[in-house]
Amino acid sequence: MGLTAEQLKASVDALIAIEPRFGDAVGRVGYPEPRIRNRGYETLLRTIIGQQVSVKAAASIWNKLEAGLGDLTQPATVLGSNEEELRSFGLSRQKQGYVLSLARLVEDGDLDLHNLPEDDEEAIALMTKVKGIGRWSAEIYLLFAEGRADIWPAGDLAVQIEIGRILGLEERPSEKHVRQLAEIWRPHRGAAAIMAWHHYNTDTI
Repeated sequence: MGLTAEQLKASVDALIAIEPRFGDAVGRVGYPEPRIRNRGYETLLRTIIGQQVSVKAAASIWNKLEAGLGDLTQPATVLGSNEEELRSFGLSRQKQGYVLSLARLVEDGDLDLHNLPEDDEEAIALMTKVKGIGRWSAEIYLLFAEGRADIWPAGDLAVQIEIGRILGLEERPSEKHVRQLAEIWRPHRGAAAIMAWHHYNTDTI
């Protein structure tokens, strides 16, 4: 599971001690709420289904899959289907390949989501072997489902925008710049990302 409210607050407070402008951000929008997902196959399957579609569309596809196939917590359920059936539930040809790739890797034991490498970069490298899972998706999983406190999704546009706003920068920092800025925030960069998203989603005017 992800960082608890207590862990998140402690990390944000540690960030404030390093960079007081995080304290200004908390003063504007308050502390962020935890973002917690269940560890395992189902969460990663939901991530793939939700890519490049609206939340409503993703929920509709998930509900159709669940109604048509049954228990989506087990990869064997998807593997027992076929491309035509998956297409009838709203999955594009590309996503059909993605969900089948994920299910096969988990079913064969090549991807054990309950026993990922402790090193974050090694875990990301393993997860990105799945078709359709890029670095960002792997980072989000590790932050929200595993609660890895120092995950830093510097390629996320909202993170870039809000870190720029929180720090009072004139222009949105690049991914490279955001990575450099955050080095001093270790090992609390995950909380910095969650704070950035919270700031992005809250009206601060």
